[in-house]
Amino acid sequence: MIKGIHGIIIISLLFFSCGDRQKSVNYKIEADYDAFSGEEDGKTIHVFVALCDNKYQGITPVSASLGNGQNHNSNLYWGALYGVRAFFKRSGEWKLIATRRASGVILESLIFKHNTENYYLIADAYDGRYIKQCTLDFLNSICGNQKDTLTLGNKTLGTGGNASLLAYVGHDGLMDFQLSETFVNTDEIKRDVIILACYSKRYFSPHLESANVNPLLWTTNLMAPEAYTLHDAITGYVIGETNEDVRERAAAAYAKYQKCSLNAAKGLLVTDW
Repeated sequence: MIKGIHGIIIISLLFFSCGDRQKSVNYKIEADYDAFSGEEDGKTIHVFVALCDNKYQGITPVSASLGNGQNHNSNLYWGALYGVRAFFKRSGEWKLIATRRASGVILESLIFKHNTENYYLIADAYDGRYIKQCTLDFLNSICGNQKDTLTLGNKTLGTGGNASLLAYVGHDGLMDFQLSETFVNTDEIKRDVIILACYSKRYFSPHLESANVNPLLWTTNLMAPEAYTLHDAITGYVIGETNEDVRERAAAAYAKYQKCSLNAAKGLLVTDW
Protein backbone atom coordinates (compact mmCIF):
# COMPACT_ATOMS: atom_id res chain seq x y z
CA MET A 1 0.00 0.00 0.00
CA ILE A 2 1.21 3.51 -0.78
CA LYS A 3 0.73 5.83 2.18
CA GLY A 4 0.64 9.57 2.41
CA ILE A 5 -0.25 10.17 -1.23
CA HIS A 6 -2.78 12.94 -1.62
CA GLY A 7 -4.67 14.42 -4.53
CA ILE A 8 -6.55 12.73 -7.36
CA ILE A 9 -5.21 9.43 -8.64
CA ILE A 10 -6.81 7.08 -11.12
CA ILE A 11 -6.92 3.49 -9.97
CA SER A 12 -8.83 0.46 -11.04
CA LEU A 13 -11.30 -1.07 -8.60
CA LEU A 14 -12.51 -4.60 -9.09
CA PHE A 15 -16.17 -5.55 -8.86
CA PHE A 16 -17.31 -9.16 -8.57
CA SER A 17 -20.83 -10.23 -9.37
CA CYS A 18 -22.57 -13.11 -7.65
CA GLY A 19 -21.65 -15.16 -10.73
CA ASP A 20 -17.95 -14.42 -10.05
CA ARG A 21 -17.50 -12.45 -13.24
CA GLN A 22 -14.95 -9.71 -12.75
CA LYS A 23 -15.01 -6.26 -14.24
CA SER A 24 -12.62 -3.35 -13.80
CA VAL A 25 -14.05 0.09 -13.01
CA ASN A 26 -12.04 3.30 -12.86
CA TYR A 27 -12.52 5.56 -9.85
CA LYS A 28 -10.82 8.83 -9.04
CA ILE A 29 -9.33 8.69 -5.56
CA GLU A 30 -10.24 11.91 -3.75
CA ALA A 31 -8.35 11.31 -0.49
CA ASP A 32 -5.06 9.83 0.66
CA TYR A 33 -4.44 6.12 0.70
CA ASP A 34 -4.43 6.06 4.51
CA ALA A 35 -8.23 6.10 4.26
CA PHE A 36 -8.01 2.45 3.19
CA SER A 37 -5.72 1.31 6.00
CA GLY A 38 -6.84 -0.83 8.91
CA GLU A 39 -7.07 -4.48 9.75
CA GLU A 40 -10.70 -5.19 9.02
CA ASP A 41 -12.95 -4.66 6.04
CA GLY A 42 -15.57 -2.01 6.75
CA LYS A 43 -19.32 -2.37 6.82
CA THR A 44 -21.13 -0.88 3.86
CA ILE A 45 -24.17 1.33 3.36
CA HIS A 46 -25.43 1.34 -0.23
CA VAL A 47 -27.65 4.23 -1.34
CA PHE A 48 -29.68 4.05 -4.56
CA VAL A 49 -30.66 7.54 -5.76
CA ALA A 50 -33.19 7.96 -8.57
CA LEU A 51 -32.45 11.44 -9.89
CA CYS A 52 -35.39 13.84 -9.97
CA ASP A 53 -36.81 13.99 -13.50
CA ASN A 54 -39.53 16.33 -14.77
CA LYS A 55 -39.75 14.51 -18.09
CA TYR A 56 -39.74 10.83 -17.16
CA GLN A 57 -41.35 10.75 -13.70
CA GLY A 58 -44.87 11.52 -12.51
CA ILE A 59 -43.84 14.39 -10.26
CA THR A 60 -44.92 17.96 -9.72
CA PRO A 61 -42.34 19.72 -11.91
CA VAL A 62 -39.46 21.54 -10.27
CA SER A 63 -37.09 23.96 -12.02
CA ALA A 64 -35.46 22.76 -15.24
CA SER A 65 -32.02 22.33 -13.65
CA LEU A 66 -33.21 20.58 -10.50
CA GLY A 67 -35.49 18.30 -12.51
CA ASN A 68 -33.05 17.33 -15.26
CA GLY A 69 -32.63 13.64 -14.58
CA GLN A 70 -29.78 13.38 -17.06
CA ASN A 71 -27.62 15.98 -15.29
CA HIS A 72 -26.55 14.77 -11.86
CA ASN A 73 -24.51 17.89 -11.13
CA SER A 74 -27.54 20.16 -10.76
CA ASN A 75 -30.11 17.55 -9.78
CA LEU A 76 -32.32 18.06 -6.74
CA TYR A 77 -31.38 14.71 -5.20
CA TRP A 78 -27.65 14.74 -6.01
CA GLY A 79 -25.70 17.88 -6.86
CA ALA A 80 -28.07 20.53 -5.51
CA LEU A 81 -27.68 21.97 -2.01
CA TYR A 82 -29.55 19.19 -0.20
CA GLY A 83 -28.74 16.40 -2.64
CA VAL A 84 -26.85 13.31 -1.50
CA ARG A 85 -23.51 14.25 -3.08
CA ALA A 86 -23.53 17.86 -1.93
CA PHE A 87 -24.80 17.20 1.59
CA PHE A 88 -22.48 14.31 2.42
CA LYS A 89 -19.47 16.14 0.98
CA ARG A 90 -20.18 18.98 3.43
CA SER A 91 -20.69 16.63 6.35
CA GLY A 92 -18.14 16.58 9.13
CA GLU A 93 -18.88 12.89 9.66
CA TRP A 94 -17.97 11.58 6.20
CA LYS A 95 -14.99 11.88 3.88
CA LEU A 96 -15.31 11.43 0.11
CA ILE A 97 -12.60 9.00 -0.94
CA ALA A 98 -13.53 7.91 -4.46
CA THR A 99 -15.64 9.04 -7.41
CA ARG A 100 -16.64 7.33 -10.63
CA ARG A 101 -18.30 9.29 -13.41
CA ALA A 102 -20.06 7.27 -16.06
CA SER A 103 -22.88 7.38 -18.57
CA GLY A 104 -25.91 5.22 -19.11
CA VAL A 105 -28.04 4.02 -16.22
CA ILE A 106 -25.76 5.20 -13.40
CA LEU A 107 -24.29 8.66 -14.01
CA GLU A 108 -22.01 8.86 -10.97
CA SER A 109 -20.95 6.69 -8.04
CA LEU A 110 -19.33 7.92 -4.84
CA ILE A 111 -17.57 6.21 -1.95
CA PHE A 112 -17.43 7.92 1.45
CA LYS A 113 -15.62 6.75 4.59
CA HIS A 114 -16.99 7.55 8.03
CA ASN A 115 -14.52 9.57 10.08
CA THR A 116 -14.82 7.58 13.31
CA GLU A 117 -16.72 4.35 12.62
CA ASN A 118 -15.67 1.51 10.33
CA TYR A 119 -18.37 2.22 7.76
CA TYR A 120 -18.25 3.02 4.06
CA LEU A 121 -21.12 4.61 2.15
CA ILE A 122 -21.55 3.93 -1.55
CA ALA A 123 -24.04 6.15 -3.39
CA ASP A 124 -25.20 5.62 -6.98
CA ALA A 125 -26.92 8.34 -9.01
CA TYR A 126 -29.33 6.74 -11.48
CA ASP A 127 -30.39 8.66 -14.58
CA GLY A 128 -33.97 9.71 -13.79
CA ARG A 129 -35.40 8.00 -16.85
CA TYR A 130 -34.23 4.68 -15.38
CA ILE A 131 -36.10 4.99 -12.11
CA LYS A 132 -37.66 1.58 -12.67
CA GLN A 133 -34.23 -0.02 -12.96
CA CYS A 134 -33.11 1.80 -9.82
CA THR A 135 -36.14 0.45 -7.97
CA LEU A 136 -35.52 -3.08 -9.22
CA ASP A 137 -31.84 -2.97 -8.28
CA PHE A 138 -32.75 -1.79 -4.80
CA LEU A 139 -35.43 -4.47 -4.28
CA ASN A 140 -33.26 -7.26 -5.66
CA SER A 141 -30.44 -6.17 -3.37
CA ILE A 142 -32.45 -6.03 -0.16
CA CYS A 143 -33.60 -9.64 -0.54
CA GLY A 144 -30.15 -10.93 -1.48
CA ASN A 145 -30.77 -11.60 -5.16
CA GLN A 146 -28.23 -9.00 -6.30
CA LYS A 147 -24.84 -8.95 -4.59
CA ASP A 148 -21.45 -7.53 -5.47
CA THR A 149 -18.17 -6.57 -3.86
CA LEU A 150 -15.54 -4.01 -4.71
CA THR A 151 -11.89 -4.05 -3.75
CA LEU A 152 -10.63 -0.67 -2.58
CA GLY A 153 -7.01 -0.52 -1.51
CA ASN A 154 -6.62 -3.51 0.81
CA LYS A 155 -10.33 -3.70 1.66
CA THR A 156 -13.23 -5.61 0.19
CA LEU A 157 -16.53 -3.75 0.47
CA GLY A 158 -19.94 -5.30 -0.01
CA THR A 159 -22.41 -3.67 -2.38
CA GLY A 160 -26.00 -4.52 -3.19
CA GLY A 161 -27.09 -7.42 -1.02
CA ASN A 162 -23.65 -7.56 0.61
CA ALA A 163 -24.25 -4.18 2.28
CA SER A 164 -25.62 -4.07 5.82
CA LEU A 165 -27.93 -1.10 5.15
CA LEU A 166 -29.57 -0.28 1.82
CA ALA A 167 -31.42 2.95 1.12
CA TYR A 168 -33.60 4.23 -1.71
CA VAL A 169 -33.92 7.99 -2.27
CA GLY A 170 -36.12 9.69 -4.83
CA HIS A 171 -39.58 9.74 -6.35
CA ASP A 172 -41.76 6.74 -5.53
CA GLY A 173 -41.89 5.17 -8.97
CA LEU A 174 -44.28 2.51 -7.72
CA MET A 175 -46.94 5.21 -7.83
CA ASP A 176 -46.41 5.32 -11.62
CA PHE A 177 -45.63 1.73 -12.62
CA GLN A 178 -46.17 -1.82 -11.39
CA LEU A 179 -43.63 -4.59 -10.95
CA SER A 180 -44.34 -8.18 -11.90
CA GLU A 181 -41.21 -9.50 -10.18
CA THR A 182 -41.23 -11.04 -6.71
CA PHE A 183 -38.55 -10.34 -4.13
CA VAL A 184 -38.04 -13.37 -1.91
CA ASN A 185 -35.10 -13.59 0.47
CA THR A 186 -32.53 -16.07 -0.77
CA ASP A 187 -29.95 -16.28 2.02
CA GLU A 188 -31.75 -15.88 5.40
CA ILE A 189 -29.92 -12.60 6.05
CA LYS A 190 -32.08 -9.78 7.37
CA ARG A 191 -30.97 -6.44 5.94
CA ASP A 192 -31.75 -2.95 7.20
CA VAL A 193 -33.54 -0.69 4.73
CA ILE A 194 -34.43 2.99 4.44
CA ILE A 195 -36.91 4.15 1.79
CA LEU A 196 -37.20 7.92 1.45
CA ALA A 197 -39.95 8.49 -1.10
CA CYS A 198 -43.59 9.55 -0.96
CA TYR A 199 -45.88 7.00 0.70
CA SER A 200 -43.07 4.45 0.65
CA LYS A 201 -44.56 2.23 3.33
CA ARG A 202 -47.81 1.85 1.37
CA TYR A 203 -46.23 1.22 -2.02
CA PHE A 204 -43.11 -0.74 -1.08
CA SER A 205 -44.45 -2.97 1.71
CA PRO A 206 -46.09 -5.52 -0.64
CA HIS A 207 -42.69 -6.05 -2.26
CA LEU A 208 -40.91 -6.38 1.09
CA GLU A 209 -43.18 -8.98 2.69
CA SER A 210 -41.00 -11.93 1.64
CA ALA A 211 -37.68 -10.08 1.50
CA ASN A 212 -36.79 -10.57 5.20
CA VAL A 213 -35.86 -6.96 5.93
CA ASN A 214 -35.85 -4.55 8.85
CA PRO A 215 -37.63 -1.34 7.74
CA LEU A 216 -35.48 1.13 9.58
CA LEU A 217 -37.21 4.16 8.10
CA TRP A 218 -39.99 4.77 5.56
CA THR A 219 -42.85 7.18 5.02
CA THR A 220 -46.63 7.48 5.36
CA ASN A 221 -47.28 10.54 3.21
CA LEU A 222 -45.81 12.97 0.70
CA MET A 223 -42.26 14.00 1.53
CA ALA A 224 -39.15 15.78 0.27
CA PRO A 225 -36.50 13.03 0.04
CA GLU A 226 -33.54 15.34 0.55
CA ALA A 227 -30.30 14.16 2.06
CA TYR A 228 -30.49 15.63 5.58
CA THR A 229 -33.03 12.97 6.60
CA LEU A 230 -30.86 10.14 5.27
CA HIS A 231 -27.71 11.65 6.75
CA ASP A 232 -29.03 11.97 10.28
CA ALA A 233 -30.71 8.56 10.21
CA ILE A 234 -27.34 7.04 9.26
CA THR A 235 -25.63 9.00 12.04
CA GLY A 236 -27.62 6.98 14.54
CA TYR A 237 -27.34 3.75 12.60
CA VAL A 238 -23.53 3.61 12.52
CA ILE A 239 -23.31 3.95 16.31
CA GLY A 240 -25.81 1.15 16.85
CA GLU A 241 -28.93 3.06 17.86
CA THR A 242 -32.33 1.38 17.89
CA ASN A 243 -34.88 1.76 15.12
CA GLU A 244 -36.83 4.25 17.20
CA ASP A 245 -33.74 6.33 18.02
CA VAL A 246 -32.84 6.46 14.32
CA ARG A 247 -36.38 7.55 13.52
CA GLU A 248 -36.17 10.32 16.13
CA ARG A 249 -32.97 11.66 14.57
CA ALA A 250 -34.42 11.55 11.07
CA ALA A 251 -37.64 13.27 12.15
CA ALA A 252 -35.71 16.02 13.93
CA ALA A 253 -33.69 16.70 10.80
CA TYR A 254 -36.79 16.75 8.60
CA ALA A 255 -38.57 19.13 10.98
CA LYS A 256 -35.56 21.44 11.05
CA TYR A 257 -35.08 21.74 7.30
CA GLN A 258 -38.73 21.60 6.29
CA LYS A 259 -39.72 23.98 9.09
CA CYS A 260 -42.53 21.75 10.31
CA SER A 261 -43.33 20.46 13.79
CA LEU A 262 -41.50 17.46 15.18
CA ASN A 263 -44.82 15.67 15.64
CA ALA A 264 -45.64 16.18 11.98
CA ALA A 265 -42.25 14.82 10.97
CA LYS A 266 -42.67 11.80 13.25
CA GLY A 267 -46.08 11.14 11.71
CA LEU A 268 -44.42 11.09 8.29
CA LEU A 269 -41.29 9.11 9.10
CA VAL A 270 -41.99 5.75 10.70
CA THR A 271 -40.09 2.59 11.51
CA ASP A 272 -40.78 -1.15 11.57
CA TRP A 273 -43.89 -2.69 10.08
